[in-house]
Amino acid sequence: MASRLQQRIEQQNDHSIDMSPLLDVVFILLIFFIVTTVFVRETGVEVDKPQAISASQLDKTVILLAITDAGDVFYDGSQIGVVGVRSTLEQLQQYDPKPVVIQADKNVPTQLLLEVIDEAKLAGSTTVNIAALKS
Repeated sequence: MASRLQQRIEQQNDHSIDMSPLLDVVFILLIFFIVTTVFVRETGVEVDKPQAISASQLDKTVILLAITDAGDVFYDGSQIGVVGVRSTLEQLQQYDPKPVVIQADKNVPTQLLLEVIDEAKLAGSTTVNIAALKS
């Protein structure tokens, strides 16, 4: 009888939950989300920027637009074209106005660059900059 009572007590004590595997999974998920979070939205294309002596480093909290040598306008890896610049920037700056930086290829026609700058200013952007490499 005493052995049966002792077995029941041991069985009741074995019903505890080990929390260490759960904590490991939670920390791994936390690390995964931190690593995969995008802090600065890149343009998604590589452009050959012109060089300028007066080039300076800007803040990281900017909206980046890219104009390729083929005349395509990109934001966050998506081609938005010149007609999409105004609506995209209006949505982005509705609650948090940020400066706009245009990464234009050095072979982009001036007319196209001016059209993108005009659309950015019509969207309400007060500061529009052109990215360049410091020479």
